[in-house]
Amino acid sequence: MEALLEVKEVTGGYLSSRAVIEDVSFHIGEGEIVALIGLNGAGKSTTIKHILGLLEPRKGEIRIAGKTFLDDPDSYRHTYGYIPESPIYYEELTLWEHLELAAMSHGLDKELFAERVYPLLKEFHMEAAKDRFPQQFSKGMRQKLMIMMALLVQPSLYIVDEPILGLDPLGIRTLLTWLARCKEQGAGILMSTHILATAEKYCDRFIILHKGRIKAQGTLEELRSFTGMPHHSLDDIYLRLVEEE
Repeated sequence: MEALLEVKEVTGGYLSSRAVIEDVSFHIGEGEIVALIGLNGAGKSTTIKHILGLLEPRKGEIRIAGKTFLDDPDSYRHTYGYIPESPIYYEELTLWEHLELAAMSHGLDKELFAERVYPLLKEFHMEAAKDRFPQQFSKGMRQKLMIMMALLVQPSLYIVDEPILGLDPLGIRTLLTWLARCKEQGAGILMSTHILATAEKYCDRFIILHKGRIKAQGTLEELRSFTGMPHHSLDDIYLRLVEEE
């Protein structure tokens, strides 16, 4: 399996004097969904910011499709789609204009844009809102905007940070259906989430981050073997690992 994302022995954080994550290593391959899970403050957001190129590692290396951020920042950013936990939008742009902006920034022509955008609007039930401004939206609708912008460009790698927060049950089902479809088409997906039952159902592997270090990683069966809990759920295994200290 070819690695789309490689994180190798990364140590880093927001301040040069204090590391938030230490010696973090993992990879995301083609056609798999990997969950990044951990308590609040475990280092999940810091890890994601390093992957996005917003923070520079103090040690280690991150590559997407074989390239580091410093090799070519613009090309690096185009290799992934990012769905943030808190929606980020322009108040002066409508939903439709946000989608057009995403398409233009990734070089989608008008025909491809039209082919992709209308199914997204329909499945996320946002057709009636396409000419409205995001400040008029609920939090869930703003989150759907972020999701649609990422799905529209169909990158090889998705970085998804707590995507379910704020979504209604229908929105959650639609998102998970789209992510499963992206996986079938060969995309790799890193999903940070606290909803372990959903992670267990949809993800192929799991990375358990605790106090800035990887406590364990692998498939559910590998985690069960590692912990000696052969019939337990991901929730049980996770609680056992983080409560050991």
